[in-house]
Amino acid sequence: MGSIFSPKSPPPPPPAPEVPTPEDPEIQQRKEDVRLAALKRRGRASTILTSGAGDPSAPNLSRPTLGA
Repeated sequence: MGSIFSPKSPPPPPPAPEVPTPEDPEIQQRKEDVRLAALKRRGRASTILTSGAGDPSAPNLSRPTLGA
């Protein structure tokens, strides 16, 4: 008589998806894409020759005169 009031047991969970290995071609392609993206970012950053503060040298403020 106890089975009349007890709920049904839930269905078992679905099986876990297969875990890719490091040798998987999709993983290798993604690693190569990340490496190339890092190289592109590094290439752009290497063209900036000053820091975020700008050029630290003193500016040349003297103007040449025509009479001297």
